[in-house]
Amino acid sequence: MQKTIFITGASSGLGKATAKLFQAKGWNVIATMRNPAKETELNQLENVTLLPLDVTNAEQIKATVTKAISLKPIDVVFNNAGYGLMGALEALTEEQISQQISTNLLAVLRVTQAFIPHFREKKDGLFISTTSMGGFLTFPLHSIYHATKFALEGWSEGMSFELGLHNIKIKTVAPGGIATDFTGRSLDKSSHPEYQELEDKLFAAIETMKAASTAEQIAEVVYEAATDDKDQIRYVAGEDAKALYARRLEVGGEEFRKEIRSQILG
Repeated sequence: MQKTIFITGASSGLGKATAKLFQAKGWNVIATMRNPAKETELNQLENVTLLPLDVTNAEQIKATVTKAISLKPIDVVFNNAGYGLMGALEALTEEQISQQISTNLLAVLRVTQAFIPHFREKKDGLFISTTSMGGFLTFPLHSIYHATKFALEGWSEGMSFELGLHNIKIKTVAPGGIATDFTGRSLDKSSHPEYQELEDKLFAAIETMKAASTAEQIAEVVYEAATDDKDQIRYVAGEDAKALYARRLEVGGEEFRKEIRSQILG
């Protein structure tokens, strides 16, 4: 029987790559994005339905989830929408902080909450969320971004217990660097003169770190998580993320933090 995946943030990057991969594998895809009218690629594909969804709009989440469920039973929900916020806390506005938390964290909670009754009635279903290697290790000037991604990792583990009562699984895919426009369109950056030296060093470090993965390679990990039926929550994706994760486990969190500091700050 043909399965169906619901994807948030499907207009570009990992979301779009995942939509195309699942479609190619014979799935029905419900691809959501803020402006479906602007989409010129996914709307050409068979078994792909576009629906409007601004994940920061709680009422639209409810309406779009209701519409999606009315079309066909959903098997997998991929909470992918998100962006990066970079800057010293001093440099960030209240609006920037709220928007980051709303998009990266609250949206995932709300979309998940809206789908739980559907999965519970089916006694089956899977939630997958895009986190990041920034959900278990940190870099300078990304504190609010890390706050949202650490939260998603902990929330997913905590949710596994209550969802497990109803045969519903929850997983995270934690990529490292992806060669997408995340550092362009999907990055909100604020500068502050007192942190200029740190910003310059961080960007210099980023320039030397080539993105380890394409969006298509990470989409393959999403597909693996969706189909392997493993009792596993975190899927670390990308060679850079795997190497950093292994190093952190090897030396411990405190020593790893000191290594990152010395690498970037000198």
